[in-house]
Amino acid sequence: MRITKYIFKTISNEHYKNSCNDTRKISRILTKNNHINFKMRLASVEIHNFRGISYSKILFNGHNVIIGDNNAGKSTIFEAIDLVLGPDRLNRVPVIDEHDFFNGNYMPTEKSKNEIRIEVILIDLENEQKRRFNANLEFWDVENNRLLVEGEIGEIDNPNILEALRVSFIGKYDAEEDDFVGETFYSSSETPDGTYSKFNKSDKRECGFLYLRALRTGSRALSMERGSLLDIILRIKELRPKMWETLLNELRQIKVAADPQIGISEVLSNVQDALKEFVPADWGEAPTLKVSDLTREHLRKTLTIFLATGKSGYHAPFHHQGTGTVNTMVLALLSMIAESKKTVIFAMEEPEIAIPPYTQKRIIHYIRQKSTQAIFTSHSPFVLEEFAPQQIVLLKRDNKGEQKSTFISFPKHVKPKNYNSQFRMGFAEALLAKRVLITEGSTEAILYPAIARKLSELEPEKYLSLEAMGIAIFNAESENSIPLFGELFKELGKDVFAVFDKQQTENLKKIKAHVWMPYEIDYKGIEDLLLAETAEKLLLEFYQQLEKDEQIPTHLGPVVDSNDIEEAKRFLDKFLKWTKAGKDSSELIALCTEESQIPVSIRKILINIKDILEIM
Repeated sequence: MRITKYIFKTISNEHYKNSCNDTRKISRILTKNNHINFKMRLASVEIHNFRGISYSKILFNGHNVIIGDNNAGKSTIFEAIDLVLGPDRLNRVPVIDEHDFFNGNYMPTEKSKNEIRIEVILIDLENEQKRRFNANLEFWDVENNRLLVEGEIGEIDNPNILEALRVSFIGKYDAEEDDFVGETFYSSSETPDGTYSKFNKSDKRECGFLYLRALRTGSRALSMERGSLLDIILRIKELRPKMWETLLNELRQIKVAADPQIGISEVLSNVQDALKEFVPADWGEAPTLKVSDLTREHLRKTLTIFLATGKSGYHAPFHHQGTGTVNTMVLALLSMIAESKKTVIFAMEEPEIAIPPYTQKRIIHYIRQKSTQAIFTSHSPFVLEEFAPQQIVLLKRDNKGEQKSTFISFPKHVKPKNYNSQFRMGFAEALLAKRVLITEGSTEAILYPAIARKLSELEPEKYLSLEAMGIAIFNAESENSIPLFGELFKELGKDVFAVFDKQQTENLKKIKAHVWMPYEIDYKGIEDLLLAETAEKLLLEFYQQLEKDEQIPTHLGPVVDSNDIEEAKRFLDKFLKWTKAGKDSSELIALCTEESQIPVSIRKILINIKDILEIM
């Protein structure tokens, strides 16, 4: 049995006072809790038997971004949380259906109830929320990510222990009604008969959970439907009843096509005359056209925001506006909600859709700034760049529907100050890919994708680009870092390849131990490989092009004879090493017009990778 906050806050309960045997300790706890002002946030969600997930438990540590392969269950997590905390989610009829049960199994059996069960734990409650949910509060250990159980009273004044609210959704098939039902409950308030107290709509609003299914669905966010952003703002300001009554009264006064010259009124009169042949005279009196059937629900689906399209003054529906305008309006509504509520937990799917990188970054920064907690799903490295590794949650789901999550962490040798923008982008792309090719330097990180792309253009039946093979390049920045990042990416479930120069025996062993497919080249550096295996005709052409474009560095000086291949090689050796991390090596490859002109060692590596992936 878990400890409920009610036990410790209800001082009049002698049974629990005596079990604590220290009323002064209780007093200190209450005093401490009454002077700390937190902001409610999600700590965890646990899912049973929902859609493609047989079981999952996801932890959150503040603002997070969730990543994973397609069909890993990212959206399912948000849908599950929405079933528990979404104020208007249970308005749908039916709340759930056959397809919401794992593998479609909804019929109870002797072995299983086949119920959908979703449990969320909320922590960092404000004082007002603590008072509201007082009888249902428990204790959460933020260090060990678990609820305290009975007998752990001595732990509750530990700074790592916070009040927690545990809430569940239970959905099932009701055989008697031949229908699906679902309700939300306080998980801690089980009664002797096994039932729970309901967690109602007003309780959910106190939690401030908002689920945005991507900004491309701005039509939903800007509509008047229940739960839309605009509807939430009107509800917060208590304007909805006034608006609906006023509007309905106005609509009742509007007559459509009432002018006799139009002819519709004559048709309606004929309808009335025909009706009187069959029913009493006062039935069906005065048929009139109206603009709606005068219900709130109809109006919710009909009302549309119009915006000016230019200086002409013409207004058009908002969904006819540009993506940028709609997205800006969504952000404006989010801002208004955040400023009106003390708690706002945003869950947003793929904020990058149809939005340029700089706007993606702005959206992430903006929403995190305005909310108490923001959780995103994403396939964009530009979004991931905005999060520290420990805020990134990687999801994986096996064939049995069990979902596992991992917080990302760097190897110990990577310091936060080294987490620069270039490294961050490469790391983000690697996290989003199924396969990773690790290089030991910037030149290789530029060169291998360029060669793969060029070969796929020259010999499409024989080669594929790295992108076509689902491989992301990651620059480990040194040969010693290859095994460290190899181990990290392998633990995250990636297929890890690595290319590197000739290694000392000890480091080669480490690389082979932590990289799925290592490729060692027989040269001390990538520049040596390029000069030894690239067609000499191409090397001369490349040097001559540099000379023609006046790209020869003064301190390196030109060669004496630009047609002498040995002189050109000596110069290019110094030039390519001087321009490490530059694009010059890829410009050399761009001059290739035949497969044979490209270094054979790299060609063999790329063919081998392609062959391995084809038989997987």
